[in-house]
Amino acid sequence: MVRPWKVGLREERLSDRPGHALVGIVNMPAHVVSPVRAIARRVLFALVALVAVVFVVYLDRDGYRDANGDGITLLDSFYYATVTLSTTGYGDITPASETARLVNIVLITPLRVLFLIVLIGTTLEVLTERSRQALRIQNWRRTVRDHVVVIGFGTKGRSAVNALLGEEDSDPSQIVVVDTDRTALDAASARGLITVHGSATRSDVLRVAGVQRARAVVVAPNRDDTAVLVTLSARELAPKARILASVREMENVHLLKQSGADQVVVSSETAGRLLGIATRTPRVVDMVEDLLTPEAGLAIAERPVEPSEEGGSPRHLPDIVLGLVRDGTLYRVDAPEADSLESGDRLLYVKKVSVGEETVP
Repeated sequence: MVRPWKVGLREERLSDRPGHALVGIVNMPAHVVSPVRAIARRVLFALVALVAVVFVVYLDRDGYRDANGDGITLLDSFYYATVTLSTTGYGDITPASETARLVNIVLITPLRVLFLIVLIGTTLEVLTERSRQALRIQNWRRTVRDHVVVIGFGTKGRSAVNALLGEEDSDPSQIVVVDTDRTALDAASARGLITVHGSATRSDVLRVAGVQRARAVVVAPNRDDTAVLVTLSARELAPKARILASVREMENVHLLKQSGADQVVVSSETAGRLLGIATRTPRVVDMVEDLLTPEAGLAIAERPVEPSEEGGSPRHLPDIVLGLVRDGTLYRVDAPEADSLESGDRLLYVKKVSVGEETVP
């Protein structure tokens, strides 16, 4: 009997979630309109409510009493509807008959409330929401730094974000996603990420995302030529940022390196190797998948060498050490340079995130 490879990681079906848990996953199409157009639409609706009250009052004008005693004209009906819906109520025109008073209770009062909600409440809401968003964007652009910019929120970009969010000190507000797909950006926003809509091949879009102050840039578009152009633009704006790019074809790796990428991952080559290994030793693929998943099981992590470990061998440590980084260069644990640990070295080791259990039949 084979137990699950990772204990506690059970895939939850979306169909089993309640309605409120699907907010951000299920997105209804919405029409984006300008503030002026939104206000004009609400003013028009308010005018319709006003005309409706005028019609009702004028139709039952005999049931109303005018302080002048000369009867209710059409102009008086407009006047009464205006002061009534705006809750001014001067009292010079009042409903006298029982029918008029009943109409005021049943029809005009609800219309008054609706008039105020439509004309005043929603208008202020539109203006306030846009002002709040503009202020938040302004403050964010002024203070953002040392963040991670992810170019492309497709399969590769989502996986990169999952790995970033799987870290212990991860902060979704420190991840900025740039994409041209509104649906992808909506999915990123639902996870608490800051999104920028636009093509990352344009330098101004990268500036809006704060690339010039980012600590790392993940380039994960769907096309290799786009990855090259984005890497060139990002390196020009951020000479000190770490740029990690993904390409489909091995022959394009040198182009990414020349464009300024610090590290290039070949997605097709890596997937092909894993497929080849799986034909002979499928358990090795399971182990690699476990090491690449930081949420549970085993994960590859990095830490500095402690003072008590200096001078010793990484092979004698309780951690399973895979290699060490010294002056920016990676050495495998069996390399001569890794025989003795020095101050400032960093260790790449296998970290136990949670206890996994497996029984081989």
